[in-house]
Formats: sequence, C-alpha cells, structure tokens
Amino acid sequence: MNLFQLNRNIRSIRRYRQIVRVLFKYGFDNLLSYLNLTQLVARWRRMLRRETSAFVELSQAERMRLALEELGPTFVKLGQFLSTRSDLIPPNYLEEFAKLQDNVPPFTFDEVTAEIRREFGKEITELFSFFSEESLAAASIAQVHRAILLSGEDVVVKIRRPGIISQIETDIEALMLLALMAEKHLPDSEIYDPVGQVRELARTIRREMDLSLEGRTIERFATNFSGDNTVYFPKVYWEMTSQAVLTMEMIKGLKVSDIEHLEAGGYDLKLIAKRGADAFVKMVLHHGFFHGDLHPGNVLILPGNVICMLDFGMTGRIDPFLKRHLTDIVLAILKRDAEEVISLLVYSGDITDNVNVRSLRRDISDFIDTYYELALQDLQIGKLLVDFTDIITAYRIKFHPDLLLLAKTFMSMESIGRRLDPKFDMTMHLRPMMEKEIRERLSPKSSLKDLFGNANAYVNLIRSLPKDIKEILNRINRDKFKIDLEHRGLDRFIKELDKSINRLSSSLIIAALIVGSSIVMQTGKGPLLLGFPVFAFMGYSIAGIISLVWLIAIIRSGRL
Repeated sequence: MNLFQLNRNIRSIRRYRQIVRVLFKYGFDNLLSYLNLTQLVARWRRMLRRETSAFVELSQAERMRLALEELGPTFVKLGQFLSTRSDLIPPNYLEEFAKLQDNVPPFTFDEVTAEIRREFGKEITELFSFFSEESLAAASIAQVHRAILLSGEDVVVKIRRPGIISQIETDIEALMLLALMAEKHLPDSEIYDPVGQVRELARTIRREMDLSLEGRTIERFATNFSGDNTVYFPKVYWEMTSQAVLTMEMIKGLKVSDIEHLEAGGYDLKLIAKRGADAFVKMVLHHGFFHGDLHPGNVLILPGNVICMLDFGMTGRIDPFLKRHLTDIVLAILKRDAEEVISLLVYSGDITDNVNVRSLRRDISDFIDTYYELALQDLQIGKLLVDFTDIITAYRIKFHPDLLLLAKTFMSMESIGRRLDPKFDMTMHLRPMMEKEIRERLSPKSSLKDLFGNANAYVNLIRSLPKDIKEILNRINRDKFKIDLEHRGLDRFIKELDKSINRLSSSLIIAALIVGSSIVMQTGKGPLLLGFPVFAFMGYSIAGIISLVWLIAIIRSGRL
C-alpha cells in the first residue's frame, strides 16, 4: 500500500468516527446500536450524552437535519437529494430536508486567484479587467464572484471550492460503508437500496463538481429554445470555463417572487405565468429534458416579460420509454383499471415482493374513483400527482427518480404561477399536450410501432428458446440442475440467536465454576492458599473475570 492510499484510509477512518459521533450526539444511538457501531463512541459516551440532552425536545426529523448540516457539504447534498425522493422517506423528513442550507463561509480571495491561476495558467488581472473580492454567494461546492472581461462584458464567475473533491470522496467512502452496514444488519433496509442510493448521490455530486458540465447543460437548454424569444439562458464563455471554473453572462433582472417591483415596472404577470408554464411543458414533452430546481430564486424576469432560468445543477430526463410508460399509467387511470396500473408498476420493476398487493389494489381503485368522474377540464394535475405519490410512498414502491423530480418541479411551477396569477391553472397549459399524447398512444399507428419495435426481441427470443431448453435438459441429465433457495430476513434473527446462545453458554460456564468451586471449598481438599483450597480460589477467579468481561461488553453495546 503506498503512502497516498494509507493517508486516504486514515482520513476515511477518522471521518467515519466523526460521523458516528455526530449521529450519537443528535440521539441516533438506537440506529448505531442496530449497526453495531456504538463501540466507536464508547470513549465519548458520557460527554455526548450531555450534548444530546439539548436536542431532546426536537423531533427525529429535525435532529437528523441538524446532524446533516453539522456533517457538512456531502451530507447536506444527501439530504437535498433525499428531499426529492418521496417514495423513500416520510413527509416530515421531506419537509425538514427541504430546509437544509449550505452553512459554509466563503473561501478567501487568495484561494480564488490561486484556483484561477491553476486552471488557466495566468494571473487574474491578465484575464479580467475587474474581479470582485467579495463573493455574491457561497455554497458547499462553489462560490460566485462578479467580474468584467477584458473585452468589457459583465460576467459572473463560479469557482469550485479548493479541496472539495478529496473531502467529498472521503465522505462518499464513509457513506458507502454505512450503507453496506445497513444492508448487512438491517434486512428491511433492502427495499430502500442504501448502496444504490449512495451510488446515485455520488454520481450526482461528481457531476455537480464538474462546472463545465453545467455550462454544457446551459447550452443544451439554449439550443432547445433557440428561436423562442420568451425564454432566455445565460451565455457561457468557454475560454474562461473549465471543470473548476464556470464563466457566464451576468443577468440583471427581477426575481419572479418580487411581485411588488414587477407590478411597479409594468410587467404582465399573467403573461409571465403563461410563458413559464409553456416553457416547462416544452421541456418535459418536447425536449425530454427539464430544469429540476425551479424555485423562485432560480427564475428572473427580464424586460419584455422574458423568463430567464438560473442554476442548472439539477436536471431531469423523460426519455421516450419513460414518457410512454407514464402515458400508459395515466390511460389505465382514465380507464379505471387498477390491475393495469399495478401491472405497469410491476413491469417497470418498481414493486417489491413484500408489498400487500390486495391493499394496494384497493387504494389505487379509490384513487381512480376520485378522478374518474372528473372531466379533463376539471382535472387538477398537481393534486393528482400528489395523491398518486402519497400512495407510492405509503407502500414503499420504488418509482423512477426523474418522475418524482418531475412531480416536485410541476408543483413548484404551479406555486410560482399562482403567485403571479391567483387564477392560474397549470392544467390548462398541459391539457393540449396530454390530449395529443393520449391520442397518439391510442392510435393504431402507435400499436403497430410498438409491435414492430419489439419484433427483433421476439425473433431473438424464438431463436434462443430451443437452445435454452436443450441446455436446461442437458443440465438435468448431468445432475447439475440446481435451485438456490434464500431465506431473506433471517440474518438478524440468526445473529441474535447466536448471541443468546453465547450468553447462555457463558452463564452455564460461570455457574458451573461457582458451583464446582463451592464444592471444592466445602471439602477442603487439594493444596491450600491462605487456608483456602487453591482450585476453589482459581475457579472463583476465572468465574469473576468472565463475568466482568461479559458485563463490560454488555455495557459497551448499550443494551444493558
């Protein structure tokens, strides 16, 4: 093992211990006990208990939010990532995680200049005629400064935080270890796929740390909306952009939530709401690529009622298969076919084996009855998405993350629209596209397209079927046909049973030593020490040592 790898492992172990201590501090000792991690805080248990008392009045969700904020950028991102996964965590946690803030101080201007020199090989004065020493905003991954190019354009420069890559990689390793421990010691956790969630988080954060990817995302949106003068995206200056630095046009506009100044400036609020809805519908149904973080702080209004979107770190994709799958679910709901809805969820691999299908069928039927009688013009898509997501959450059904992000973004757009226009109806803008998608999905042309699109798969299946059947028969003839059976959920039970048997065995040994030693003591036989039989003295001593070691182990485990 080289010195770099050794230092990295030491950092990971230290960070791992710090994570465990913070979780214990905020009262998650039961979780640590289930994961067999309480021994890592045994030395600080008393001190941490005193700190924990300060948080006893807070809810579990509030304590988890505080713990994530104290653990830093990666864990704040974890909470923000989970705040979009209503299929994984309860509503009270969703609400708390939505409050997570990057409470980090800005890094120094000397670090800014060093980072720019490292990326471009030039001094900051050789690249910019002006560069503000004060940051406009500072976050966990990067911070933003105002600047002016030598050519005179006003720009904002986003600089990645120095050292953030190694810090986040260390945190991801620690999170992965915790996820593996959860899958090992908490059998029920498999429905949440902890390791898969950490991998997805790691992919998301690594993409966010590459600022050139954000630049390409901005250009992709600009290309998608080329020719549309109702929406604007900042220009990216590629000669001043790299993986660690993003330079883009400085946008001067009013926040969409600043209703008072918008009205005073003569802006048409109803038109802005309509244009925002139209742009979002285009993103989802035409482009299959949408902005996933459209809160009011990320939307500016420019002169001429033009909408400008900012911060492209979170995006979603609706590919043709996903769009068709979603349309099929909507059609099944409109046809009042609960079985078809469940079949579509099963087909996409979203329902786990332990879901109560009978109860799910009843709840989906109730959900369908609620919306079946409504005319399309009375259908509130936002409420429909919320109610459907509530069912998914209640049954712990794994739903496609981009669809959940779509539902969240849709509701954000509805909220922004109603701030601008209390009579705003997002459904009115979505309805024509929905009707078009449904007509296309029900058309004979679509059915033939699906049939011929799967023709190759059917042919390959028929071709391989005789060979596969022959292989199975050959294995049976050679007595090499095996069926693997797996008892799920028994690992924890077996482990606890092993512990109970070990404790029972220890108790019997201690009892035997005490009883045997007492008999020897009564007989007075054998060599004596201080007037007592040596063998009796040894028996009592061994029993005492075993009892002491056993008691210390129980106290450390926290299950006394």
